Amino acid sequence: MYRFLLTRQWLILALIALVLIPTMVELGFWQLHRHEHKVAQNALISRNLKAEPVPVATLTSPGHTVPRSDYWRAVSATGTYDEKHEVVVRRRTATDGSIGVHVLIPFDLKGGGTVMINRGWVPSASDQYAFPDVPAVPTGEVTVTGRLKADETTGASGIKDLSDLPDRQVMLINSSQQAKLLSRPVLGGYIEQTGPEPKGDTPELIEAPDDGSIGPHMAYAVQWWLFAAGVPVGYVVLARREKRDRAAAAATAAGQTEAAEPEPVKA
Repeated sequence: MYRFLLTRQWLILALIALVLIPTMVELGFWQLHRHEHKVAQNALISRNLKAEPVPVATLTSPGHTVPRSDYWRAVSATGTYDEKHEVVVRRRTATDGSIGVHVLIPFDLKGGGTVMINRGWVPSASDQYAFPDVPAVPTGEVTVTGRLKADETTGASGIKDLSDLPDRQVMLINSSQQAKLLSRPVLGGYIEQTGPEPKGDTPELIEAPDDGSIGPHMAYAVQWWLFAAGVPVGYVVLARREKRDRAAAAATAAGQTEAAEPEPVKA
C-alpha cells in the first residue's frame, strides 16, 4: 500500500524532511540563546544604572578594555573640559531618528588623567566639511556623571573608520585614537554623559539603554520548534493523501475496464 514511498520523488521528500527537522530545532535553540542573552543584558543594564556612581578612574585606566560587566556602569568624574580638542562623531542618530553628530570632548580629571566624554547629539552642519554649532561647555571645575562605555571598534559596531575626514571629525569613539590625537594618555572607554543637563537641552543627552524589552526571540524559538514538529506530521498527511488518491485512481481504472468488457453472446 505504501510502496510508492520508495520512489525517487518520495525518497527525496523524506531526505528534505530529515534535513529540515534538526535545522529547525537548532534555529529554535539559537533564538532561545538570544533570548537568554537579552534577559542577562537587561539585568546587567538595570544593575549598573541603579548603582551608586563611582569615580571613573576606579574602573578604567589608559589602555584598559572595559569589560562587559562594567558596561553602562554609573560613574562620575571631577575636573575641567578641554574644549580646544573637542571633536564630533559623524553619522549619529537623535532620539527622533534625525542624523547628526555626537560631541566628544576630553575631560582632564582632578588629580591627573584624561577621559573622553560623549556630551550628546547635535545636528550636523549644512556643509559636511564644516564643524557644527556646539554649545560651549562650563568653565572651571565641574563634576560630570554618566554611563561608562567601551571603546567603539569597526568590528563591534560595523562603522567603517574613515581616514580622510575633515579636521575635528571622527567616525568612532575610541580612547586609543584620541590619545594619539591628544599626544597624552587617555582612560580606556568613555563616559556617556547624563549630568549635569545642558542648558537649552543641547547637546541632546543620549537616552538610557532599554532594560525592559526582551524582544520576540522566545516566540521565534517556539515557532521554529513547532515547524520542526510539523514536518513529520505533514509528511504523514501527504503520504496518506497519496495513498488515498492512488486507491481512488485504481478503483476508477478497474471500473472503466469492467465497463469496457463486452457482454457474453447468448446462444
